[in-house]
Amino acid sequence: MGKTAYFECYSGISGDMTVAALLDLGANPEKLKKALDSLRLDGYSIHIGRANKNGVEAADFDVVLEHSHEHHHHHEEEHCHEHHHHHGEENCHEHHHHHGEEHDHGHAHSHSHEHIHGEGHVHRGLGEILPMIDGAEAVSPHAKEMAKKVFTVLAKAEGKVHGKAPEEVHFHEVGAVDSIVDIVAACVCLDDLDIDTIIASPLFEGSGWVKCQHGLVPVPAPATLELAREAGLSLKITGVQGEMVTPTGAAILAALGGGEELPSSFTVEKIGLGAGKKDFDHANVLRVMLIESGKKKTAELTDSVAVLETNIDDCTGEQMAYSREQLMQAGALDVSFLPIFMKKNRPAYALTVICRPEKQEDLAKIIFRETTAVGLRRTIQERWIMKRSFGAVSTEYGDVQVKFCEFGDIKKAYVEYESAARLAKESGKPLDEIYRKAYRKLS
Repeated sequence: MGKTAYFECYSGISGDMTVAALLDLGANPEKLKKALDSLRLDGYSIHIGRANKNGVEAADFDVVLEHSHEHHHHHEEEHCHEHHHHHGEENCHEHHHHHGEEHDHGHAHSHSHEHIHGEGHVHRGLGEILPMIDGAEAVSPHAKEMAKKVFTVLAKAEGKVHGKAPEEVHFHEVGAVDSIVDIVAACVCLDDLDIDTIIASPLFEGSGWVKCQHGLVPVPAPATLELAREAGLSLKITGVQGEMVTPTGAAILAALGGGEELPSSFTVEKIGLGAGKKDFDHANVLRVMLIESGKKKTAELTDSVAVLETNIDDCTGEQMAYSREQLMQAGALDVSFLPIFMKKNRPAYALTVICRPEKQEDLAKIIFRETTAVGLRRTIQERWIMKRSFGAVSTEYGDVQVKFCEFGDIKKAYVEYESAARLAKESGKPLDEIYRKAYRKLS
């Protein structure tokens, strides 16, 4: 079972603050740089360093757009969506540079293989961004799914604000190099830290107005407010003038937060602090804690899941395949169809969906919308689960990702299919040979 992270958003949240806090928690910066490099984006470098905010030491993560030679500071710019940004022509607030506070760990992207260039005026939609993420070979399948979910949620909110379908949204901020880097980086770090549950405090937000290309917009920014409404994020408006919660920061919580409440008591395993770029009267930091419930640990790992079931006898194979895809993308833990015979010996299928209890209503809507089902049976069940962690083994054809499972004194290891399949295609070797080579290293 993965770890639980508590996001204390008393100074809001942004993409760069999230990445910085996760790096401060111990996410591997070299693994992050390798993952970002595999996106094949040019025109930027990243800087990982330290910053001091009102006497509080925190990690700092910066995306530097090389064509403008400027640091992209998300708290100043991230609320401007669907706009044409041309550096030198438009700014949202003043820029606060802290060159003296950071250590330069620049990671320039200038490679001989083909890259997608990241000029500031480029607009990208989901049709360009999702395949880019899928093609990043150094990003794990789990991190890819998280990143795609964040972008999809953000596109949906932008579409709602601008009266467009999500796939029709071509907006600078989500399509820009800096936002792609922020979102993918956050998901790579979450995956590296094995965080699968995110709990967030109320999001403290500023007030007033912020200036964008088309004039003044209210705080919270329209996309941020739509994300909070759709995901049920708790907002707390403060007297601070300006934006503290950016759309990217809100989208990360809206897409990946499960709606769980903070335990009445818990222990703190580790603390990470990520610095924001603005200076306020308070320490502008995002604090992320790895926590464990204060309840006494048992030898067995248990949790609760919702099980949704229905029998379908008049649904096409295409409808069932599509509904399964939609259910998995919406957060189902597992979806299965079992052939059965119903009354009058009609062939049919029993659909079973396993999900987190808080996801059951959303998934029920998908079942009713995408299949011919008119009723569902639902139960809450406890389950024993093996503790899971991820690693890799090296073979003569390359690295293969492996999942390790433990339950008491029982230990297992499984080769991840997506990783093995990718290596088989790259090397031209049979998939079975990749599996055998990997398992031989595990023995």
